[in-house]
Amino acid sequence: HSLCYKKLNMSKKDLSVLKLKKINLNKKTSLILYNFRSYLDKFIKKKTFLIAVSGGPDSLALTALSKIYSDEKKNKVFFVLIDHGIRSNSSKEAKSVKSLLKKKKINLTILKNKLKINKNIQSQAREIRYKLLLNFCNKHKVKFILTGHHRDDQIETFLIRLSRGSGVQGLSSMKKKSNLNKQTKLIRPLLDEKKQHLTVLAKQYFGKVFKDPSNINQKYLRTKIRSLIKQFEKSGIKHESIISSINHLGATRDTLNTYISRTEKTCIKKKEKKIIINLNKFLLENEEIQLKIFSNCIKNISKKYYPPRAKKVLSLLDKLKPLENSKVTLGGCIIEKIQNKLVICKEELKKGLKI
Repeated sequence: HSLCYKKLNMSKKDLSVLKLKKINLNKKTSLILYNFRSYLDKFIKKKTFLIAVSGGPDSLALTALSKIYSDEKKNKVFFVLIDHGIRSNSSKEAKSVKSLLKKKKINLTILKNKLKINKNIQSQAREIRYKLLLNFCNKHKVKFILTGHHRDDQIETFLIRLSRGSGVQGLSSMKKKSNLNKQTKLIRPLLDEKKQHLTVLAKQYFGKVFKDPSNINQKYLRTKIRSLIKQFEKSGIKHESIISSINHLGATRDTLNTYISRTEKTCIKKKEKKIIINLNKFLLENEEIQLKIFSNCIKNISKKYYPPRAKKVLSLLDKLKPLENSKVTLGGCIIEKIQNKLVICKEELKKGLKI
């Protein structure tokens, strides 16, 4: 164990923290801790942060790493689990996670969702989860939310978006660091790690992990994709190759976003609580640029973390182009075409538009 840390250039203090807590990490999980520690040293340091806990092996591994890090750095850390109430025994499951964390002197806050989730379950649950987490962050002045997304999630997300015909923006998948709003950043420090290694780490630290029943429910597209990935591996389509493609697309996305930022300044105006798009300039751009600019506008007005799906956005733009004056709704926004302008505002605020 000591030799492992020496090779990783870890300090004696790191090792003493683990010995004090009787944590016997193997070489791979020690490397995960080193990578995690280095990443947080760069972006968070001694600031307060929040861990989104689910009880699954990835979030438990993140919880373990964060506890070790906060004990050393003396950070204030909130551990929060959202009880969506989708399954009948979800409250019991949440209490089991709370009990497990308590054994390691980790206080888990459980936030209960009071809204009914009955369609697009995973998408709606995700939206509610981030809303509750952001409200908590606002109340406790927390600027960083950490999630346990890992390499396997990255591959699944890529294939899901591929199945939906996503462009460069969608296929480049998740970033390690992104903005949820102006005050709060979303950090995914485990994106380079494999789920199997995180599961080992969680078991080493907590002695057990919980399994989410929804992960084996074949009615969800992500579950079906997960089964396909196993077949890809057997057929010679390696995970490393998919990750390499995602990284290349990520580099393309970043270049594209630089151009998009410049273009937005020429064709978009913000006025009070609405956005006005100059169609004469907007329609000069290709479809991919139009898609991103318009999606950004919808996201900014609706305040939702995820923009509408590309298919819906492109369909809406096709309908609006030939019409002189028209009005439609999308993603909680009203979009009105008035001559050579598109005016976007939040749905509940819209009664009549004056430009």
